[in-house]
Amino acid sequence: MNRNKDIDHDTISMIADYMENGFLENIIDMFRHETKLYNHIGTLIQDKRVRVRIGITALMEELKKTDKENIARAVPHILPLLGHTEAVVRGDAASLLGIVGDKTAIPALTEALSDEHPHVRALAQEALEEIRSDFLE
Repeated sequence: MNRNKDIDHDTISMIADYMENGFLENIIDMFRHETKLYNHIGTLIQDKRVRVRIGITALMEELKKTDKENIARAVPHILPLLGHTEAVVRGDAASLLGIVGDKTAIPALTEALSDEHPHVRALAQEALEEIRSDFLE
């Protein structure tokens, strides 16, 4: 049995449960003090609970302001989701990448402009615009 995997699963479950119950401030503090939690953003954005997914988006928006030096740690864990089988996950991934604003996401988001689902294409376009505007400021 891999104890680290159990710890990660427990951590992800706890964060998702906190998020569902509206404890965003607690989670923001956790991320600011433990940067390895960014590794779980890709898993958390796939949660079936809408409140959790909305909360993860709010979390990333806040961390962009308060933890700008670390937020890009989430990018490698979000990028693969642009190829997810569910359009809602692909769209959420594109949205998160736009929030993070890391230029390394531009090629994958550009590719997502050809997604079969119009909602994903629109979110990829918005994300690209958001990233570009971040670098014009």
